[in-house]
Amino acid sequence: MATSPELDPTDRAILRLIQRDAALSLAAIAAEVGLTPTPCWKRIRRMEAAGIIAGRVTLLDPAKVGLPLSVFVALEIGDHSAAWIEGFANTVSAMPEVLECWRMGGDVDYLLRVVVEDMPAYDAFYRRLTAEVPGLRNVTSRFAMERVKASTALPV
Repeated sequence: MATSPELDPTDRAILRLIQRDAALSLAAIAAEVGLTPTPCWKRIRRMEAAGIIAGRVTLLDPAKVGLPLSVFVALEIGDHSAAWIEGFANTVSAMPEVLECWRMGGDVDYLLRVVVEDMPAYDAFYRRLTAEVPGLRNVTSRFAMERVKASTALPV
């Protein structure tokens, strides 16, 4: 694993802890990594300022909030102009069903991760996507049957 010169082993230990549970108290984090709260807090603030810690969120179970259907949508496009890319990014950014959008190398140009409540909701999303995004050559949908592993924690 490549190491960053900005992160020492204590920083990495802090990151592992808060990735697992962002609700941990400062005292608990500090005790776990062998620091007092003040230097621990300074390290966390430094990593936030550097953008290493990008935010703190609460993770939800999609099925338990009525969004059990996950769909991976592969897009092939015909227009690679800067104006098209900007318009596409703005369009998918405004679609709450799209949790992630990746520009890809290879035979697919973009990959979307979409969550919806059911097949009719996906059909409505698909129709909206194809109506609002010009220049789509091919749209391929892959429906997740089971989530085998899900993690947001990076292996730091």
